[in-house]
Amino acid sequence: MSSQRGEATVPGEKRKRRLDKTHWLYIAVIAAVVLGVVVGLLAQATAPPGQETKNFATSLKPLGDIFVDLIKMLIAPVIFCTIVTGIGSIAKAATIGKVGGLALAYFLVMSTFALAIGLVVGNFLHPGEGLKLQAYKPSGSGGTGNALFDFLIDIIPPGIPVLPTLFVAILVGFAVQRMGKAGEPILRAVKTAQALVFRILMMVMWIAPIGAFGAIAAVVGATGFEAVKSMLVLMLGFYATCIAFIVLVLGTVLYAVARVNIFKLMKYLGREYLLIFSTSSSEAALPRLIAKMEHLGVSRPVVGVTVPTGYSFNLDGTAIYLTMASLFVANAMGVQMGVGEQVSLLVFMIIASKGAAGVTGAGLATLAAGLQAHRPELLNGVGVIVGIDRFMSEARALTNFTGNAVATVLMGTWVKEIDRAKVDRVLSGSEPFDEASMNADNHAAAAEPQEALARV
Repeated sequence: MSSQRGEATVPGEKRKRRLDKTHWLYIAVIAAVVLGVVVGLLAQATAPPGQETKNFATSLKPLGDIFVDLIKMLIAPVIFCTIVTGIGSIAKAATIGKVGGLALAYFLVMSTFALAIGLVVGNFLHPGEGLKLQAYKPSGSGGTGNALFDFLIDIIPPGIPVLPTLFVAILVGFAVQRMGKAGEPILRAVKTAQALVFRILMMVMWIAPIGAFGAIAAVVGATGFEAVKSMLVLMLGFYATCIAFIVLVLGTVLYAVARVNIFKLMKYLGREYLLIFSTSSSEAALPRLIAKMEHLGVSRPVVGVTVPTGYSFNLDGTAIYLTMASLFVANAMGVQMGVGEQVSLLVFMIIASKGAAGVTGAGLATLAAGLQAHRPELLNGVGVIVGIDRFMSEARALTNFTGNAVATVLMGTWVKEIDRAKVDRVLSGSEPFDEASMNADNHAAAAEPQEALARV
């Protein structure tokens, strides 16, 4: 998701703090969710006997459907641009040498592991069971009973099939790379198109509060407190899974390879965690992470390759979220997905999630793409997910950030580009990080060109 960036200041200049517009979007979504729950509960409580599941709240469902149709319309362009530019970034990182290749291999393994953990926990918790959401019906497949809703749904273009788009994007990406310098104008054109698509996506996301209100009101109006309970199970389960992943998985790997305690590393990054928690995006702390990893004792070349590449390809929290959210939607729809289908969904998410960071709504589009590719009838659940997505974004961002910090230490250890004595001094507190040194050492300036790669 996009957010407010941490801005470096030069000596003598006052820091200017800008409130990112997406903060108001988040506030509006939260307010819409609360209002939707209240309307749903009141509608069910005041409905005539025998009509508890057919009331005013359930009639608001088309609001969620319209939002889902708009997201579906953008799935193919998002996937195409993300995959083509992502393959370009992979090739660029791989050409840097041993560090780039090793980092990409590690990111692939760890992201796959995070996705697998999300599937295991999701199958254990069974979030969403009992909600009995209605299956998604494509635009034009039937009236809603409301002329205005029917008109709005009919004017939204139908989505392009996802899997063929993914296949073509992979071919185009590798073909552009084989063209060398001759392919650079094409890659720049795709990146320009990606910026346009993401701008449209951001415009659509401003309708998210309306879609979330309609979807939440409808599901609560039909199932009552069961819907609230199911959403709480998903959110709490997601938070618990992220904590377990950081402490047990990342902590174990970090100590086994680098003999570094995960809790000491997290304490060292305490200010960055506060910044991420306030903005719900690990991207806000990118310049500071680069500076702190160099201060920790990891060499600048290793940090310069690992951190920005990890921001695009090492999204552990996003991976866990995508799989648990998919299972939530499937259970809410009463659809049983076998192990084989879940694994194929996992593989799709591994590919499609690369580059999903940095833009509000990109993760939601990736989730919708996976559902459309495997079970199109599950798309209606996206309207419910967008309502509670904001409550899970902090854990997702903190997990992504921690995963990249750990990866940087691991890369430095594996290629022997880390000062072990300095690591011990820094983490013990005897050599604290000097905030003023960020400008003197040019850390903030060095981070600027990396931010472009982090948004790919």
